[in-house]
Amino acid sequence: MHAPRMISTATAFANHDALAALGRSLQAADYRFVTVTPATHRRVNGRPANAWAHDARGVFGWNRPYRTGVLPDEIDGPLRAAGLAAPVDANGNDAADGDAAGWRARVRAATIADHLYFHSAWPTCDADAVFFGPDTYRYVGALKRTLGPHGGLRRPVRRAVDIGAGAGPGAIELALRCPDATVYAADINPAALALVEVNTSLNGAHNVVPCRSDLLARVDGGFDLVMSNPPYILDPDALTYRHGGGEHGAELSTRIVHAALDRLHPGGSLLLYTGVAMVDGGDPFLAAVRARLDADTDGWSYEELDPDIFGGQLDCDGYERVERIAAVWLQAVKRG
Repeated sequence: MHAPRMISTATAFANHDALAALGRSLQAADYRFVTVTPATHRRVNGRPANAWAHDARGVFGWNRPYRTGVLPDEIDGPLRAAGLAAPVDANGNDAADGDAAGWRARVRAATIADHLYFHSAWPTCDADAVFFGPDTYRYVGALKRTLGPHGGLRRPVRRAVDIGAGAGPGAIELALRCPDATVYAADINPAALALVEVNTSLNGAHNVVPCRSDLLARVDGGFDLVMSNPPYILDPDALTYRHGGGEHGAELSTRIVHAALDRLHPGGSLLLYTGVAMVDGGDPFLAAVRARLDADTDGWSYEELDPDIFGGQLDCDGYERVERIAAVWLQAVKRG
């Protein structure tokens, strides 16, 4: 028996044409799936009736193993052509090709309204995993409200950047609403940038420019809009998509505020969705950035979108004094 062939996440997403063909087939089939929290995903998939997938939502949304014949040829063909159908045994565990009782997709697909986004398979354990979940929906929802007629943007968006773009939903949603803008999707993860290329093609956002960059290090010039949905968890494994650094995961969010205010044009906007570990009734992230916001902006607003998310994280090391983790939305306008 041979061990199953393992390939990196970035390599898995390298076949752009086959993955794009798979996406178009899912779109043609009116595929829809809302990605849930890891805890909900685990509970739902743990039900006996959900051990194996019976349709495309089970395969690409819930990421369950599936048997030959579950997917129509127009979906199964591109999946295999992309090299993203991994063999599993009768228990749904990884297997060698010759011992396969079924298959598991090495990519997932989520939807926001009519837009389809590929992201990493479940569970997201790889160092270069590309995460997509409830935070993504809150981020895009807040972005849509801000881009509306009463959203508070003061400057037309001609040049924008999404820091830590992941699979690209923020950059793509912005690009579709601002078709004359150049929108940079910046990320340090090559796997994320590979998915950005596919997802922009699928959703017709041709003004998105994938860019490998740590914050804004490799993107020159100023911006009318800087936005971000960064990692904010204190992760002992320091996984790129989870680890925010610092005492309670807020270091990266703090760095983004400073980097954005350094590079925004006068009147340009910073839009930041992040999670904050609240300690003893206080907000350490806001305390860390308040002086810079007061000094360098014409105005800023700060809203708790959800007061209590990822409660299970409070049982982890480093969170002994944390009362809750809140999802927050920071909007600021550069002075000038």
